[in-house]
Amino acid sequence: MWKLTPAKSVRLVLGLVLYGVGMALMVRAELGVSPWDVLTQGLMNVTGLDFGLITFLVSIVVFALWIPLRQRPGAGTVANLLIIPVAVQVSLWILPTGYPLWARVLLLAGGILAIAIASGLYIGVHLGPGPRDGLMTGLHQRTGWPIGVVRTLLEVSVVLVGWLLGGNLGIGTIAFALLIGPLVQVALRWLSMRHPVEVPA
Repeated sequence: MWKLTPAKSVRLVLGLVLYGVGMALMVRAELGVSPWDVLTQGLMNVTGLDFGLITFLVSIVVFALWIPLRQRPGAGTVANLLIIPVAVQVSLWILPTGYPLWARVLLLAGGILAIAIASGLYIGVHLGPGPRDGLMTGLHQRTGWPIGVVRTLLEVSVVLVGWLLGGNLGIGTIAFALLIGPLVQVALRWLSMRHPVEVPA
């Protein structure tokens, strides 16, 4: 069992802040956002609430779904709930809108890359999954369905609902879906902290 140390705390917080920045970059690119953020934008259209607040509320609802799945949170889970919504909302306040197309393409690429690096940082400290990842793994364990099938069903569902509510489904959503897996795999290879080796007494 890993304990929370200063080094892991710094990596965790840095990763979660960077994740929120990456989300904001994709939003400002206006070329399509990640599947869960399509849902967030759709709910924004319906409720008028800020992006960060809806991100937090959706995370709470998803986290509540862990209860029947008997998933166990970690320090990283709680930090994910609290830090990412704040980081994305502050970033959206700072970043202006109305970029030219070339700049929006760069924002999209930067956002995807930032999220991949951020995932390597915060997943790599092994302090518990985020609410959405925990839902995915919990459903996988309870249903026996392959993890890829569970993830696809979840993301198609949230994209469809978000798009019907007016969320921004675009080329950026497709690019994210195709690139994020391989990029996170590389990031984890470079950034994941090794589990400590137990030395016999």
